[in-house]
Amino acid sequence: MKVTLQHVTKQFPGRGKGARAVTAVNDFDFTLPDGKLVGLLGPSGCGKSTTLNLLCGLLKPTSGKICFGDEDVTQLPAEHRGVGMVFQNYALYPHLTVRQNIRFPLENLRGKDKLSKPEMEQRVRDAAALVQLEELLDRKPSELSGGQQQRVAIARALVKTPRVLLLDEPLSNLDARLRLQTREEIRRIQRKTQVTTIFVTHDQEEAMSISDEIVVMKDGVVQQIGRPQEVYDSPVNLFVAKFLGTPPIHLFRGEVHNGRLLLGGAAVLAVPGVPEGPVTAAVRPEGFVLDEQGPLACTLNGVEVMGRDISVVCRHPDCENTVIRAIISAENTVPAGGTVRFALKPRKVFLFDADTERRIPFEA
Repeated sequence: MKVTLQHVTKQFPGRGKGARAVTAVNDFDFTLPDGKLVGLLGPSGCGKSTTLNLLCGLLKPTSGKICFGDEDVTQLPAEHRGVGMVFQNYALYPHLTVRQNIRFPLENLRGKDKLSKPEMEQRVRDAAALVQLEELLDRKPSELSGGQQQRVAIARALVKTPRVLLLDEPLSNLDARLRLQTREEIRRIQRKTQVTTIFVTHDQEEAMSISDEIVVMKDGVVQQIGRPQEVYDSPVNLFVAKFLGTPPIHLFRGEVHNGRLLLGGAAVLAVPGVPEGPVTAAVRPEGFVLDEQGPLACTLNGVEVMGRDISVVCRHPDCENTVIRAIISAENTVPAGGTVRFALKPRKVFLFDADTERRIPFEA
């Protein structure tokens, strides 16, 4: 099911006399492709959960239109939209078994959609098989792990065969290992069902690992839309560059002169076509190349061993980060002493206007 948001805006009235309205989502204009998993990504308060609530019908937009396929659902009540919703806190009924929790949405169907008991049981078994819970149907939620409870919530959302599946930070309550396993499960289930899915998270690693496309938001405004690797490799502004990546991107106060990028007065990279003047230079952690003759000299703090890679921890006077963490292969030998020198990979360096924070392209 293709989902289209046409210039959707949501405002909430301000609190107190004379308070200004708060714009939670501002002119969201995007089409989610049929059968794809799209990640809504951004910091807390950016409007991603509000967008999800607009899609499922819990909120009505202040302006704009929402369509499922060719059907305008903007004013359609939530119960008639054919949406499956999975919440952060699972929202399972503790007194019901797994079977009863999954079956619950089917028991509320009326009219032509009403199912017989054998039909409901078959639907429950199919949904349980999809999330690999067939052996746990008679257990209560308290007898399950966090990951299993989350899979029950997903099965309950899928048992109605929804047109659209909405996931609101579904992994936040899980530990690191369970989060990895459950996100792989979500991706497997989505690929098998081909249900158009919107996955809301503030964790950029989660969004990038399972999404076909990501939508990066800030203050209710869409910053960039694209395939995860494309957005990572080609951020449109400084916010997107800073938000994506672990360890975070390193920011330098730089200057362009005669087609060269200067950091601390040293020419570190050719940047043809870039206007002269101050810039913010951003370097991905994997963009540093250990080089005894390299133009970028940093003060060495130490080395962190990470298995196949090592992290060279160092400082530079023009870097806005507290420390630089340069990720290089463990096959390299970091020289002893107070200074370490690097060359830079051009495709891992981005330049941004010092005032507008928009990216300045150059030929790498």
